[in-house]
Amino acid sequence: MPDPDTAAGRVDGPDWVRHAVVWHVYPLGFTGAEAALADLTDGPRHRLPHLQAWLDHVVALGASVVQLGPVFESETHGYDTTDHLRVDPRLGDDADLDAFLAAARERGVRVLLDGVFNHVGRGHPAFRAVLEQGPTAPTASWFRLRWPGGAEAWRPGVEPEHDDFEGHSHLVALNHAEPDVVDLVVDVMTHWLDRGASGWRLDAAYAVPTSFWAQVGARVRERHPDAYLVGEVIHGEYAAVVREGGLDAVTQYELWKAVWSSLNDHNFHELAHALGRHDEFVGSFTPFTFVGNHDVTRIASRLSDPAHLQHAVVVLATVGGTPAVYAGDEHGFTGVKEDRAGGDDAVRPRFPDTPEELSPLGLPTFHHHQELIGLRRRHPWLHAARTEAVDVADERLGYVSTDGEHRLLVALSTAAGPEPVKVPGATEVLAGQGELHEAGTDGARIDLPPGGWAVLAG
Repeated sequence: MPDPDTAAGRVDGPDWVRHAVVWHVYPLGFTGAEAALADLTDGPRHRLPHLQAWLDHVVALGASVVQLGPVFESETHGYDTTDHLRVDPRLGDDADLDAFLAAARERGVRVLLDGVFNHVGRGHPAFRAVLEQGPTAPTASWFRLRWPGGAEAWRPGVEPEHDDFEGHSHLVALNHAEPDVVDLVVDVMTHWLDRGASGWRLDAAYAVPTSFWAQVGARVRERHPDAYLVGEVIHGEYAAVVREGGLDAVTQYELWKAVWSSLNDHNFHELAHALGRHDEFVGSFTPFTFVGNHDVTRIASRLSDPAHLQHAVVVLATVGGTPAVYAGDEHGFTGVKEDRAGGDDAVRPRFPDTPEELSPLGLPTFHHHQELIGLRRRHPWLHAARTEAVDVADERLGYVSTDGEHRLLVALSTAAGPEPVKVPGATEVLAGQGELHEAGTDGARIDLPPGGWAVLAG
């Protein structure tokens, strides 16, 4: 049962997020946009209507939020932004994004935007001014620069060294101690929230001082108190980033890794440990949970046994968090991310013009997602549920998720034969398969079929 003192001080985000299930999409890849803006020779290409045609698919899946990857003008992949206030011409124009936001709103679907505020592309006007005007450029303070021989020795054509994002020199890091950069980000975020967005994914939030997010978030919420702000954080002290940065959530990479790794290794001790860590996080905030996104190998390719995709979705649907499904995962798409130029292409493919054009081979996976997302939506308290393992072995795991008043029990098995799993207090099977014994007692157990799973009322 949650500690009342801890629960009282936790971060839960805006009220609407408690019911949110997210469908995450990378628009440039989804719509088949050119690899680089320079390849666009005939003006804006109105591709966002292609994505808009999938909104009914989002509703049919059971999701209530669309998380868009980068949609603003950039040089290549979207994370080298050149204009935060202009829709990337490869996707269309402002009217196309306005139409998408309106169409989503008509269906009761909210939209999160991807905010790339750690760095900009070299072609951003603020950095171009530095290259052209040197240390006296009005935007020189926006970047962390080092001038050869000192600023006084600058001559036209001399380029400064600059901090960048993880060694990528074309991604020029912003100076987050500069008040003008704070103003820039506040203006960008409020501009698109004014236009109808409901929140922001903050790209590479882990590379930005938490004090910067705290300043920005406080000012943004003065105008948009219901805005949802989730930071991309891969590792580190998740709860501290949320607390110090004034964020609503961060991405839960620890759980993502444990899900596929424990299934591949037939080692549910790893997942049980991760669920213990996850429970600690939920005591402070509601994490942004996922088993796939645009930056990692597809879950269907990551898993050694494709049948275990069902198990991964079960975990996503039954633990505390704001769950997100990466577009295509709900149809069992495959794709391996590689560390090379173009290595993201396999996990960011073009989608057909309409969902009806998808192969029917993915329908069983889609229906599984529908079933588990439906269960999640019928138990909205799971958003802030605490989770505890109650039966752990290499090839079986039983855990309980509860808010102190409601309970669900989950049983998972990777065993080649039938496997009994303890599910104390379970009263009936809500999803999955298995034979329940001693229902409603502390000695309740479920006999799972080989490689089976079940979600039970308790």
